[in-house]
Amino acid sequence: MSVILEENWPVLGRHERAVEWLRMWADLGRAPRTIDAYARGLMEFLLVCEREGIDPVAATRGHVALFVRELRTRPSRRGRNVVALDSGSGVANATLQQRLVPVRLFYDFLVEEGVRESNPVGRGRYTPGRHFGSGQSRPLVARMVKLPWIPGEAEWLRLLGAFRLEPIRNRLMLALAYDSALRREELCSLRTDDLDPAHRTLRVRAETTKTRRGRVVPYSAGTGVLLSDYLAHRSGISRARGPLFLSESDAITGSH
Repeated sequence: MSVILEENWPVLGRHERAVEWLRMWADLGRAPRTIDAYARGLMEFLLVCEREGIDPVAATRGHVALFVRELRTRPSRRGRNVVALDSGSGVANATLQQRLVPVRLFYDFLVEEGVRESNPVGRGRYTPGRHFGSGQSRPLVARMVKLPWIPGEAEWLRLLGAFRLEPIRNRLMLALAYDSALRREELCSLRTDDLDPAHRTLRVRAETTKTRRGRVVPYSAGTGVLLSDYLAHRSGISRARGPLFLSESDAITGSH
C-alpha cells in the first residue's frame, strides 16, 4: 500500500511517519476511500510544512494555524472571485474541518507512539457561554452547522419531471435513495440478495455504511413496482446474481 500512496502523493514518501500512520489505518480495515481522504488531507499539510521549512513531527499549534490560513486564502476552484459564504474564502467551513481531521488523527498517532507529548490540533471542546479558561479549549476553526436545504414542492415536481425521461435503472435508484434514505455508496453497493420483495424491505450491509452498522429499511409500494420492472429489464442484461445496478454501456458490463 505504501508504494501506491507514494506514487499518488510523492510527498508522503518523504515522511516515514505519515506512511506508517496510513498503513496502520489500512491494516485496521478502513475503507479505501477513507484512506484516500486521509492521505489527501495529510498531503496538503505536509506540503505546507515543506514550503515553510517546518518539521511536521515537531509542528506547533501556530504551524497548524498557518495551514488553516493557507486553506482560508486558497482561491476557489470555481474562480478567484467566487468565495464560500460560510468561510469568507474559496474553501468552505466544512472543507476546513475535513482537512483538519487527518492532521489531528496523525498527531494523535504520534502522541500514542510517544513521539511527542501533545496534539497541536486539539479537539475543540469549548462550549459557547462558558468562561474562557474553564478547562475547555476553543477549536482552531469554529464549526458552522447550517440548516439542511429542503426542496419545495415545485422543485420536487421539476426533479420528478426530469427523471421521467431517465432509464428505469436511474428512476429506481432515485426512488430507493429517497424511500430508504440511502447514501450514495449504500445505494450503488446494493446486491440482488439484499432485496426482500415479499416484505418490501432491503438490507444495507454493514461494510457499505459510513457507521459500519447494517440495517433493514423499507421502501414504498410505488418503488416496488419500479423494482419489479427493473428486475425484468436487468434479466435481459444478466441473469447472474450480484450487484443490483448494472452498467448498460456498450463498453462495460458490470456494477455501476
